[in-house]
Amino acid sequence: MVTLESEEAPVPLTALSRWYLYAIHGYFCEVMFTAAWEFVVNCNWKFPGVTSVWALFIYGTCILIVERMYLKLRGRWPVLLRCIIYTLWTYLWEFGTGLLLRQFNACPWDYSEFRYNFMGLITAEYAVPWFCASFIVERLVIRKTLRLRFHEGPEDGWSNHRLDAGGGRGAGGTLGGGRRREGMGNSANGYLKGE
Repeated sequence: MVTLESEEAPVPLTALSRWYLYAIHGYFCEVMFTAAWEFVVNCNWKFPGVTSVWALFIYGTCILIVERMYLKLRGRWPVLLRCIIYTLWTYLWEFGTGLLLRQFNACPWDYSEFRYNFMGLITAEYAVPWFCASFIVERLVIRKTLRLRFHEGPEDGWSNHRLDAGGGRGAGGTLGGGRRREGMGNSANGYLKGE
């Protein structure tokens, strides 16, 4: 049996790491949403999605706060009620960050064309998309991100650095216990590759 000399338990992602994942998720969704909107409204087959660098901060911070809400409200309130709270929070956050960015002429969105807008910073027409986004963020993004762990220690989590002297099945069920043949290297995904 292969054992690690200093096997440490994987540790949860830091708040900064989770913020980064949430920021990238929000940024990607913004680009995809604007591309889909451009297609539906203008039949533009190029699907040009646009956003602003400010979206990284806006989405990362907003979703990190929604994560805190999720951890406080889960088990107490049903998911639909939680998503209504997240949607209201999203509107408040969008309005606040938009108002702040507008002071520097840097607000990347303007909903003035929408019928039910408020100061061009938020619009009621987006209530259903924000609600759906809140549901997806809680059920998929936040819950899965909270399960991610950093592997700390001498092993990279993929490869077997110790050899199985018995030549049988070793760690991970591989023949030879992860032995490497001459001229074989280890790739980033844990598979052996020939050089």
